Amino acid sequence: MSVATSPHLLGPDSSNSTRLTVDTSPRWQAELDHLCRRISSRFARTEAKARARAYLIGLLSEVERKNAWQLAEQLGDSHPYGIQHFLSRAQWEADLVRDDLRDYVLSRLADPQAVLVIDETGFLKKGNHSVGVQRQYYGTTGQIENCQVGVFLVYATPQSYTFLDRELYLPKRWANDIQRRQEVGIPETVQFATKAQLARQLLERTLADGVTAAWVTADEVYGHDCPLRLWLEQCRQAYVLTVPTSTQVWVDASVAASMSWRQVGLRRSGSGSVAEKGRKVPVSMNGLACPSVVRLLRLGNAGD
Repeated sequence: MSVATSPHLLGPDSSNSTRLTVDTSPRWQAELDHLCRRISSRFARTEAKARARAYLIGLLSEVERKNAWQLAEQLGDSHPYGIQHFLSRAQWEADLVRDDLRDYVLSRLADPQAVLVIDETGFLKKGNHSVGVQRQYYGTTGQIENCQVGVFLVYATPQSYTFLDRELYLPKRWANDIQRRQEVGIPETVQFATKAQLARQLLERTLADGVTAAWVTADEVYGHDCPLRLWLEQCRQAYVLTVPTSTQVWVDASVAASMSWRQVGLRRSGSGSVAEKGRKVPVSMNGLACPSVVRLLRLGNAGD
């Protein structure tokens, strides 16, 4: 793999991070109460407001598996029905809570050197009724599993990091199955989108709402998508994205002249020379990594 970066990349190198867990101190409880009051208007009923607070505590607990049964047990419930009702049937606007979350995060963690991290994660499933579930790549095991996949946006600073936004990946099989869509209530506005397109949706929302970041970063699933990279450049947003070694970039012909035709990725033609003055040619990232080219690029940069 290789890494593609935008020309505006600047920022510190820091590995400091904190993990948020449940705390019984008065200060921690007061902050939790403040957060719950902040989102309380998004819930129509008092019961849902109380359940939201309990659910947050469950998510922040040390419970290894955050499913309805495990969370209910952590909260002292004898069954998961309350959690399940809150998540699937209670009336509240998840997207508005997401907006509240973003505002809360920025009020506590806003940093000019923040990084927006795009990544996906899978959720193992035993059945086939959950929206978007099918046999697909599951990053945790590196194998094909029956799972759902979500694309997530994380806000990371030298002090801490936290979730900011999300989109559920809907495979083509689901997107094109009208009967299945109706059975589970998928809105007509939700259509098939690649993971890279979902990532752009997340970034568009976040940047449009005034969030700034020193750079955006993601792995090859997203770096391989040329439209996403071009869009970030058009937004003048710095980025660091992993790309395949086969990805081609344009370099001066003088650099390409020092490489083999295989490295350059062009076929030898009968007219003209690859070193023609002022000409640029496409070269694979793998070709640029060869020692002779690296030395030539360094000499060229040193002379600028």
